[in-house]
Amino acid sequence: MAKQLTMPQLSPSMAEGRLVAWRKKEGDPIEEGEVIAEVETDKAVMDLEAFESGVLRKILIHEGDRAPVNAPIAIVGSAGEPIESLLPSSPASALSTPPLPTDGPESRPPEKAGPASDATARAEDGSRIKASPLAKKIAAEGALPLSTLSGSGPGGRIVKRDVLQALAASSLAAPATPAPASLGEERLLPLSLMREQIGARLLASKTSIPHYYLEIEINASPLLALRAEMNEALAALPSEEKLSINDFFLKATAEAARRVPEVNASWEGKGIRQFSAVHLAVAVAVPDGLITPVIRSAQDKSLRELARVGKELAARARERKLKPEEYSGGTLTLSNLGMYGIESFAAIINPPQALILAVGALTRKPVVDDQDRIVVGHRVRLVASCDHRIVDGALGARFLREIQGLLERPLSLLL
Repeated sequence: MAKQLTMPQLSPSMAEGRLVAWRKKEGDPIEEGEVIAEVETDKAVMDLEAFESGVLRKILIHEGDRAPVNAPIAIVGSAGEPIESLLPSSPASALSTPPLPTDGPESRPPEKAGPASDATARAEDGSRIKASPLAKKIAAEGALPLSTLSGSGPGGRIVKRDVLQALAASSLAAPATPAPASLGEERLLPLSLMREQIGARLLASKTSIPHYYLEIEINASPLLALRAEMNEALAALPSEEKLSINDFFLKATAEAARRVPEVNASWEGKGIRQFSAVHLAVAVAVPDGLITPVIRSAQDKSLRELARVGKELAARARERKLKPEEYSGGTLTLSNLGMYGIESFAAIINPPQALILAVGALTRKPVVDDQDRIVVGHRVRLVASCDHRIVDGALGARFLREIQGLLERPLSLLL
C-alpha cells in the first residue's frame, strides 16, 4: 500500500530539514534501511533511510528545498498502484523554497548568492552543469568554477568530493601571498539551518541567562615541558599519536568539574539539576557556524583517551557527519580560540548549561618568578562565563582555581 514519506526529525532541535541530494530517482526500487537521500539538519548532513521496502513512486521536494518535520517529501508504494490521493495539495517544497520551472532536480540553479554563484552553474557555452547543491555551495564559497571540473557522480554529475579535491589541489598550487579579495557587490546571504539555530539559541541565552565572567591567568611553562616530554615518548609508538595543548585543557576541565560538581548543572525553574557525569562539549568551528560535539563521561577518561575522542569528534563535526547523540546532552562547554591568536575572550553560555570556559592564546611575557627575578614566562588566560542563578562568584572562582592548580602541576592530570 502506498504511503507518504515524511521529513523525519533527525536531531532533537530540528524543526525543518533541507534535502541535499536524492540517492534514488522516481521508479527505483528501495529496501527497508537503505539510504535514499541526504538531509541537512540544523547540526549535520545525515542519511535518510527508507522505513519500508517498495518503489519510490513520486518525489515531492527538489534537492536544495526545505521541508518542515513531518511534511511529505515523497511517496513510496508498489509499482502501478494509484497514488493520486496521496499527492499533497500544497507540496512540502512550497513551504520553503518555491520550485522553479526546470527539467528536473539536476537542472535546478543554485540558491541566489550573487554573480559568482550563477557562474559556477553554467559552462562557457551556456549549458547547465550537472552538480549536487552541496557541490555548488562549496564551489561558490571557494570561488571555484564548476566548468573546470569533471564529475565522478552518476552521469558525470559533480559531487562534493570532486570540489574538495579540486580545492585541495588549487590550495597546494596557490602562491604564498594571495591577491587581496574584492569586496564585490552588496548582497543578502541566505541563512543555513545551522546559522538560524545558532542565532535563536544564542539570543535566548543572552536574554534569559544572567551571565557574569571570571578570568584567571595560568603559568603554562610546566604544562609545555610535560607535553614536550610526553610527545617525545609517543613519537616512538607506531600510532603517530601526538598531544596538543588543548588536550590538557580538556582533561583539566573535566577533572575540575568532578572536584567542583556544583558547576556541572542546569537551571530547571523549580530546581537545579546537578549531573552525575561530566559530558564535556567542545566548540568546533565549521563552515556554516559552530557545533559542540560532546565527550561522554569525560571525568573517567585518561588524557590520551580525551585527546583521541576529541580529535575524532572534531573531524566528523567538520564533515557534518555527527550523529545526534554525539552533539547533544552536554553539561559543560570548552571553547578555545587560542590558535587564532585571541589572548582573552568571554563566550556565551550554551543553554541549558551553567558554565562555558574560554581558553585564550599561549603568550610569552615577562613575569616575576619565586625569587623576584624578571624572566620570560608562558601564560594562558581563561575566562569562565557563568549562570549566576547556579554558579555564584565564590563557586566559579573555586572551579577556576582547581583548573589553575591542575594545569600548573600537570603531572596530577596523569594520575
